[in-house]
Amino acid sequence: MADMPALLFQVLKPWRTAKAWHVALSGGLDSTVLLHLLVQLRQTHSIPPITAVHVHHGLQAAADTWPAHCQAQCDGLGVPLQVVRVQVQAGASVERAARDARYQAFAALTAAGEVLLVGQHRDDQAETLLFRLLRGAGVGGLAAMPHQRRLGAGHLFRPLLDVPRARLESYAREQGLNWIEDPSNSQTDFSRNFLRHEVFPVLTRRWPQAAASMARSASHCAEAQGLLEELAKQDLLAADSASDFAWLGLPSLALAPLASLSPARQRNALRHWLATLTSLPDTDHWAGWDALRDARNDAQPLWKLAEGELHRAAGRIWWLSADWLHQPAAPVPWVQPDQALVLPGNGQVRFVGDIPDGPLHVSYRQGGEVMALAQRGHRDLKRLFNERGVPLFARGRLPLLYCNDQLLAVANLGGLDCGPCGRWKLQWLPTSSDQGLS
Repeated sequence: MADMPALLFQVLKPWRTAKAWHVALSGGLDSTVLLHLLVQLRQTHSIPPITAVHVHHGLQAAADTWPAHCQAQCDGLGVPLQVVRVQVQAGASVERAARDARYQAFAALTAAGEVLLVGQHRDDQAETLLFRLLRGAGVGGLAAMPHQRRLGAGHLFRPLLDVPRARLESYAREQGLNWIEDPSNSQTDFSRNFLRHEVFPVLTRRWPQAAASMARSASHCAEAQGLLEELAKQDLLAADSASDFAWLGLPSLALAPLASLSPARQRNALRHWLATLTSLPDTDHWAGWDALRDARNDAQPLWKLAEGELHRAAGRIWWLSADWLHQPAAPVPWVQPDQALVLPGNGQVRFVGDIPDGPLHVSYRQGGEVMALAQRGHRDLKRLFNERGVPLFARGRLPLLYCNDQLLAVANLGGLDCGPCGRWKLQWLPTSSDQGLS
């Protein structure tokens, strides 16, 4: 095993210019070996500063002794240790909740230019692939754990992902290392433990190279997923056209270029676009996209997802979340019209040009509003919105300027946003864009 540090050094070469290497230290076999290997490297190579991070979940009594074990281990190696205590949220899966809490802690402490090193190995990769296969995952899920990804302001990297567990254990015994055996790892009521103790021994008796083959399949899926992402970017480029309502500050795409694609390419493009906006639906819930896409032009279709809603309007699909899902409170008096007026849950409005006279306030459409227009007389506000093709979801949020009971202006709509002499305009900076424009 004398070549292990040299092999690790080659794998870590792209990260040698990082500001720091943090090691996720559970005290188990893989993280113990990883930390020891890095300390070995430090003796012969110039590498970034090393620190260890132990996350204490507090889920079992035995875990209370683990921080002390990790501290003793780090003291012996001359590595600083940071112990982070987290609260695991109750839920259907304790494993998943603990993992989420752990990686939230890791993300919080990984600064720009820094790398978190995790000791997961090839057997973990094979287990992940099989676990996700049994859950019906797609190509992205079957790619299992990536070697690297963004984490917080920095990156996460798994340098041992191609190394079998048996090799790590041999190294640990050769070096006389001590590690923690988590008692929960033997509880087969956890899905991963069941695969590890009940399924994989059977597979490897029949196919000794099962773990290596599965890890290779995960690599093939990762490559395929990369190609799907490239295709998605090409398809989204065609749909990322300019909108007449770009000032709404909402993510949106032209519907026609998407609808012209095959259903599989539509879903692929949308998965890529939605990935940064919301948790993605499973296969059974993609019927919501079909209904949104195929609804009549006079309908008001929407697709509810975990963190928001997808609407269709003005020949586009629009992503709405947070404040956009709630009707803002009104009316809002404008006591100092020479200053921008903050609208609760709806950004802010301001005047460009002169300030109109009179007691002013901002409200929102309730229905039946009428507006006086030069050379056109009084016009129903609904008809004016229809003429301009204002998306239905935006109509109830467009700020309406009143002087007493008279409707003076509608923010941001040309011809409706100004006074009769054109000496002022009412400008609205919606919730999603007001900070960047104010």
